[in-house]
Amino acid sequence: QVQLAESGGGLVQAGGSLRRSCAASGRTFSNYALGWFRQAPGKEREFVGVISGNGLTLYEDSVKGRFTISRDSAKNSAYLQMNSLNTEDTAVYYCAAGYYSRSSNRYDYWGQGTQVTVSS
Repeated sequence: QVQLAESGGGLVQAGGSLRRSCAASGRTFSNYALGWFRQAPGKEREFVGVISGNGLTLYEDSVKGRFTISRDSAKNSAYLQMNSLNTEDTAVYYCAAGYYSRSSNRYDYWGQGTQVTVSS
């Protein structure tokens, strides 16, 4: 079992930055890929990006070059650095632990989700 605790959401103006954190406890953190997903009102949950246990990353096209995922195994944590935010990035953001995949079905453990709101 893995527990994920998220922090770092909030309100930011367009063009600004936020950093999301996801702290894991339980089973060996390095065995899992850490993915980030988001869900905007009235929309389905969508893939944002993922980092594998050995640091490989994959991003959704709309966030490439703006968002960066990293992890610190010593702290059992992963991070989502979001730059150049725009109003379309407004959503509830979730971290998840599982397989290195774009599909939410491949993730077994989920954080509680945190709202990110970008104002114009």
